[in-house]
Amino acid sequence: MGTELAGQVALVAGGTRGASRGIAVELARAGAFVYVTGRSTRGRRSEVDRPETIDGTVELIEAAGGEGVAVRVDHLESDEVAALAARIERERGGLDLLVDGLWGGDHHLEWAKPVWEHSLDAGLRMIRLGIDAHLITSHHLLPLVIRRKGLVVELTDGTAEYNAKYREGTSLPFYIAKASAHLLAIGEAAELASHGCTAVAFTPGWLRSEAMLDIYGVTEENWRDATAREPYFAISETPTFAGRTVAALAADPDRHSWTGQTLSSGQLAAHYGVDDVDGSRPDAWRYVVEVQDAGQNPDTAGYR
Repeated sequence: MGTELAGQVALVAGGTRGASRGIAVELARAGAFVYVTGRSTRGRRSEVDRPETIDGTVELIEAAGGEGVAVRVDHLESDEVAALAARIERERGGLDLLVDGLWGGDHHLEWAKPVWEHSLDAGLRMIRLGIDAHLITSHHLLPLVIRRKGLVVELTDGTAEYNAKYREGTSLPFYIAKASAHLLAIGEAAELASHGCTAVAFTPGWLRSEAMLDIYGVTEENWRDATAREPYFAISETPTFAGRTVAALAADPDRHSWTGQTLSSGQLAAHYGVDDVDGSRPDAWRYVVEVQDAGQNPDTAGYR
């Protein structure tokens, strides 16, 4: 276990799976004590209805030599988040790092349907998960971050530059939910500035999450087989890569220079010299723009 974040306290909200799980594990590996919250526990699945649980994330933390605790919280329920804040204050006195990875809305996305055809209930649910839950969490938890002059990381999908245009093929509610993270980071950075805190948004690249591996019918061991179906999947990265880059940011004494910005895993990896588990350094969003969206040969040379 590392010592870069020894003595620090982190909360990864929505740390059940994907990038959030990877971040929780790597923060703990670097020495932080990590609270992992979410709605999926053993014997009690959330609406996402997948097998991953917050308990499983803590098991991975412990296997990495770190310390953490799973706390079931629905971050759309203000009283539950307030109780979480009271518990952290009682047990740890404050927060050095708040990672808000709350989402769980992918299964509500009706791809490429205009707003008048998309299910209204599903669209509004994505807004609730992507915006309301984040604001509720900030309301109750930021006072604990202020005590430690800490760091806030809002997870999203896509860089600010990429999301400056509408994400064709997704849906308006999805686009609004994900693009809101850029504004959350700008606003939180402004409101926290006088307290010495830092706030950023963060996007992984094309993530080899548990769900994505299932979609392509592969595992982490044979993931490259999926490129026969989707050649551009060659740029994909592990959740561990996201975790390593966020941990490097958290350990940087000059991290405040990033405040208010949206950062990508590839951008942070280049800055901090971080590699993925296979020793590569994927720069997914540059690849998406210059290769994938441009319809170029899917060769990743120069991009990982």
